[in-house]
Amino acid sequence: MEKNVPIHLQEIIFGSSDSTISKRISQLERKGEIRKLAPRVYTGNLEEDPEKIIGRNLFLVLGHLYPGAVLSHRSALEFKPTSTGQLFLTYKYTKKATLPGLSIRFLEGPGPIEGDNQIAKGLYASQKERALLENFQASRKPGPDSKTLTLPEIEERLEQIIRVNGEEELNKVRDTARSISEKLDMPKEFDKLNTVISALLTTHPSNILQSPIAAARAFGIPYDSARYELFAKFYQELNQFEFRRLKDPNSNTTSFRNFAFFESYFSNYIEGTKFEIDQAKSIIETQTPMLTRHEDSHDVLGTYQLVSNRKEMSTIPKTPDELLTILRYRHRILLSSRKDKNPGEFKDKNNFAGQTSFVDKNLVKGTLLKSFEFYNALKHPFARAAYIMFAISEIHPFLDGNGRIARVMMNAELVNQNQAKILIPNVYREDYILTLRKLTRQRDPEAFIRMLIKIHEFSAKVIGDTMDEMQRFLRESNAFLEPDEGHLKF
Repeated sequence: MEKNVPIHLQEIIFGSSDSTISKRISQLERKGEIRKLAPRVYTGNLEEDPEKIIGRNLFLVLGHLYPGAVLSHRSALEFKPTSTGQLFLTYKYTKKATLPGLSIRFLEGPGPIEGDNQIAKGLYASQKERALLENFQASRKPGPDSKTLTLPEIEERLEQIIRVNGEEELNKVRDTARSISEKLDMPKEFDKLNTVISALLTTHPSNILQSPIAAARAFGIPYDSARYELFAKFYQELNQFEFRRLKDPNSNTTSFRNFAFFESYFSNYIEGTKFEIDQAKSIIETQTPMLTRHEDSHDVLGTYQLVSNRKEMSTIPKTPDELLTILRYRHRILLSSRKDKNPGEFKDKNNFAGQTSFVDKNLVKGTLLKSFEFYNALKHPFARAAYIMFAISEIHPFLDGNGRIARVMMNAELVNQNQAKILIPNVYREDYILTLRKLTRQRDPEAFIRMLIKIHEFSAKVIGDTMDEMQRFLRESNAFLEPDEGHLKF
């Protein structure tokens, strides 16, 4: 109980062997000023459900009722009850107990050892290595009633250690677990843990691994599992829509190249490479960069070189390996003048955008290869275009040029099926970026899909046998304005 706070105002009140306190608690309970939550546990909170009160004070209550108990097995790794309300503790006996909303499973075993973590007065939690050993014990009950995680779940936790802190850290985990196993007489559990760790570190046959993520790590192609789940959600949402087919109105070579100019212009503008229209035209027409902006000029030239080539833009990947090859080739063309950005090579350091961290450099190849599964399952050209653009943007496989490459890959899907390409005009930049960010951060794909549908329908109206004609239409549509200067006229 809290000092200097009247008993009836305390959220958690424990029964006491002190007769004075015990009598006072009984009086308050009879008056209805406190209520009983569980044996020897009371509360002055008369408003909220007992489950909420216990949940908020769970470790405090357990430490008081069962001093010396150790939060163990799966509970020491998850730090919360299972979906069926089970919580597992190692204690001096084996039995079951209940608290509001919870079933406490006590398992007879050793108390806290050196390295275990005290999480409340009287309550400890198994250190990571002890908990891993405990999770390799046999369990008679399945699913959320089991005291142990499944083998794939354990494998994924071990794989995460490598992904975040490297192989050296996993070796340290193994060494500590070996020492604990000798102290707690758990040789069989250590043998099982050691076998999985060895497989992950490819020092042992990896066909024993059950988790796809862990197996990918063992075979040298680890991937970002969280991004894979996001791609799965995006794929599922794309399958809920019926998309129109919008035939490319710029079918002749001249109009195709006119569109490609504005495609290159806008795509670079989004990324901050801004030119006046006449300057950009001069760069393209003369194939000569501006002396004062050599690298920026080459960015525009490189993008145009890709998107104005119908043969190149008709090429789409048929296999996962082709996806890697096409991406590297197009990136090498796009950023040919920026040698410091390693054109044609995947990133060798991690990149960020504000609060968003993109796929780790060590997971780029594997995540690209895994992303191909959903891409290949999509059939409609617009769905494939939307998916590949988002996947490349989300993975961010290169040091620079990721947004431009993502939009090149998007429009290649459309050209391959003779569909209208997509422009993202200056004035529409915020709509594009904000819905893309919403998909990334909130895992909400619908706004992004609807935004892309809308701009695709607009882009299908951008027609012109001369560049001036196309430019006039875009100007009348407010395409060249900044987002705070106006709105796109559809």
